[in-house]
Amino acid sequence: MALRRLQILRSHYWTAGIRESSHVLGSSRSYSNAISHVPELNRRSISSCLHKVHNALPFTRGSTMTLRSKMVAELLIFSTDTRLITTQTKAPPQARQMGALKVSMLSPGFIYEPYAPREPLSFWKRWFTRSGWKRTKEDVILELKSAYAINKLRKSGYNKKKFYDEAVTLYKEINILMANGDKTVLRKAVTEKMFSALKTEIKQRESMWSKVYWEMVEPVNIRTLRARLIGVDRNDLNKVFIQLTLEFLTKQKFEAYDSKGAVVAGDKSKEVLVRDIWVFEKSLFHPGAFWRLCGRISPKSP
Repeated sequence: MALRRLQILRSHYWTAGIRESSHVLGSSRSYSNAISHVPELNRRSISSCLHKVHNALPFTRGSTMTLRSKMVAELLIFSTDTRLITTQTKAPPQARQMGALKVSMLSPGFIYEPYAPREPLSFWKRWFTRSGWKRTKEDVILELKSAYAINKLRKSGYNKKKFYDEAVTLYKEINILMANGDKTVLRKAVTEKMFSALKTEIKQRESMWSKVYWEMVEPVNIRTLRARLIGVDRNDLNKVFIQLTLEFLTKQKFEAYDSKGAVVAGDKSKEVLVRDIWVFEKSLFHPGAFWRLCGRISPKSP
């Protein structure tokens, strides 16, 4: 009977449909997170200690678009009675003042529907309680949004293996740049808002340690946790950004030094297992656009 109910529920959702016009939308905490495994310091990460590849405007050269005064992102989602409703996110105050002026869209500037682990439900509670049915409906909707975003991405030539290789490379490069305090190159690999946050982290770290050593020994596992599309023009469904939330499980080495070169934290002779959740973003409508880090999410157990 439970299986029959699940089939009916899935059929119900697919009948409601996710249309193209719906605009469905969908951390280097590493060298930092390594510190959470270092006995000498009770810190969540180097990034936490810090705070928590072209020009800085790589994919907007020559590209401009109209930023609507009432909306930066639009999402059609299922309401409780299975009808579609529209949710809008307002543009920043500066952008709203510009009205319909044409501006270069560098990044939405926020993580859309940040990933968070869902509390596990028992089989009985999921299928034989009202709250369980509601939760199941929410879970299905979340998965459909990710599936829709990935399908849209595939149409632009997305290849999972190739993207994972690129993501691991970015993960490693950004962590090394953070460890070295190289802000010039760093700004090319992250979004504008992310760069501002990382500059603050680097400044905080430099006030504590004179130098740090960070190394990624090897990636253990990488997986996609969430995918979301962010529409920026309701009249043009092709003007979207995509955000992919990835979980990295890697073996790392970390060590920090004071101004005299003495080790004050970590031990680079030891490997630690670090879990990071990073959000990568890319424009699907700017020629030559490439992936950049737009945010990090603190890993939490379900």
